[in-house]
Amino acid sequence: MTLEEIDIQLLVYLNSLGSEFWDPLWIVLTNKLTYIPLFIFIIFKVYQRFGVKQTLFILFFIALLILFTDQFTNFFKNSFQRLRPCRMEYLNLRQIDIYCGKYGFFSAHASNSIAVTLFVIKVIREKFTSIFSIILIIWVLIFSYSRMYLGLHYPIDILFGLLFGVFSSSIFYAISLRIKNYFFDKI
Repeated sequence: MTLEEIDIQLLVYLNSLGSEFWDPLWIVLTNKLTYIPLFIFIIFKVYQRFGVKQTLFILFFIALLILFTDQFTNFFKNSFQRLRPCRMEYLNLRQIDIYCGKYGFFSAHASNSIAVTLFVIKVIREKFTSIFSIILIIWVLIFSYSRMYLGLHYPIDILFGLLFGVFSSSIFYAISLRIKNYFFDKI
């Protein structure tokens, strides 16, 4: 059995676990706008701990990180041109009323969410409890799973997205530390 066959079988299995009753919940969970209250809470907590200048600095790096991961995933999607599973009728996935983009390798949702989450965890690790970090990681896992549940991504799309997000987060955190240490030591 090939990796692609395993990927397809795993997706079909995960998608088959769903039901019409739970579909609306997973549609809400996959929507980035659903998490605006969480994002506002995080920004508020960062502001409380670090003040205006450092909060703006952190938000600037988060914006750059999202821009980087998002554009890189678009480059990969357009290069590999792997159709999303929801476009593959022969898979017989459950029909869920949600927008199905064209290409899916690899998941920008997974990449962006883990990149930002790990970046935030690294930035605030001395200021917040580990429970907060665990909650953020659980959010990423639920958010990523929702993409498979809805038939929008194969598991490999999610895995590569998560791996790229971890990689991106590490690079951007290292760069932000250098700039922060240089900039804030001069003030």
